[in-house]
Parts: sequence; structure tokens; C-alpha cells
Amino acid sequence: MRNDRHDEPLSDEELVLFLQYLHRFADHDVDQFALMEVGDAEYPCYVTISRALEPGIDRAVYRRPEPDRVVLSDIHD
Repeated sequence: MRNDRHDEPLSDEELVLFLQYLHRFADHDVDQFALMEVGDAEYPCYVTISRALEPGIDRAVYRRPEPDRVVLSDIHD
């Protein structure tokens, strides 16, 4: 599957699919961690997916969006 619409944000439906895939990825493909560089090559976003909490970060600051009931404000400020 390929999507070349890099110049626009995710639709609500795409966001729901993304979160469903992310949950599935975390459940089945992340052993200890996954490190990625994504987005624009000149202004990348660095993503860390880990089974461990980041040192010094309180667990309460993490959000757990439910893929079936997500709104954009659930995942970022």
C-alpha cells in the first residue's frame, strides 16, 4: 500500500487506521524498542517506541488513545 499525499494531514479515518496499526505493531513486532526517523528528510521526526518508560518521565504524561474513539487532541497538544 502506498500513499503519496504527504502534503496534507491525516483524515480522521486515516488517524484511526494509523492507531490501529500502531497498537498491532506494538503488540506483535516490538521486542524491546524500535527507533525510526520519519517525515521530511530535511526536518525529520525521531520516533522511539519502547517497552520501557523514558528515565525521569512520569507514566501519567503518556496518553493511550483508543483507536475506535480517537480525536486529534487525544494524541498531541
